[in-house]
Amino acid sequence: MSTGSAGRLAGRIALITGASRGLGAAAALAYAREGAHCILVARTVGGLEALDDRIKDVGGAATLVPLDVTDGPGIDRLGAALHERFGRLDVLLGNAAMLGVLSPLGHIEPQTFDQVIAVNLTANWRLIRSLDPLLRRSEAGRAIFVTSGIARRPVPYWGAYAASKAALDMLAGIYAAEVAHTPVRVNLFNPGPMRTAMRSQAFPGEDEAQQTPPEAHCEALIQLALPGCTMNGQWVAGDGALARSTDPGGRH
Repeated sequence: MSTGSAGRLAGRIALITGASRGLGAAAALAYAREGAHCILVARTVGGLEALDDRIKDVGGAATLVPLDVTDGPGIDRLGAALHERFGRLDVLLGNAAMLGVLSPLGHIEPQTFDQVIAVNLTANWRLIRSLDPLLRRSEAGRAIFVTSGIARRPVPYWGAYAASKAALDMLAGIYAAEVAHTPVRVNLFNPGPMRTAMRSQAFPGEDEAQQTPPEAHCEALIQLALPGCTMNGQWVAGDGALARSTDPGGRH
């Protein structure tokens, strides 16, 4: 893979939420290897600092933003700070998410349901609201939102998470339609089952050795971030292949 100024994302500014671990950390490291300056957003300062060290090891550069994505005013301040420092944003990877609980709908605590919606849906709307002007200032703004196959078929006990991702799919689709006549492109990415903390929470008995590592999806996420990516409003399958899924209901 290319590095530094010769990379495929050389000179581009990429913001990644949920960057301290899992898919977010893997994507950020991959973007940095390809020359992007990465703006790393997560709640965990230690995780951000550890990722920053890895990015420096591959010759990359990052800006650390310890921020809870449910802090709407904080996201607004972030947009203003990015405008002042960079004047634009080239890539937004909306990756931060939470599972909540697997439970019958009537048994979910209101606070838990509200929190899942806040992280998985409302935070991404706040990101769009704050960062859309910066993406439009890019020659080729790219927004990628991480979704799930569970959003496309009703599965018992997945109510809060599935509803939030289904709403995210619609939100991203509408955003894609609104920017169709601009240089901005918006797509959804479904990685499928991965070796992450969220997967372990949902399926604690699974053998992690048999799960796909987040790093397997980095090439697809790079392709979606490239200026040459012309897709817009697409639902893209993971597993390392940049192709539209024909069976979205089969993935979590």
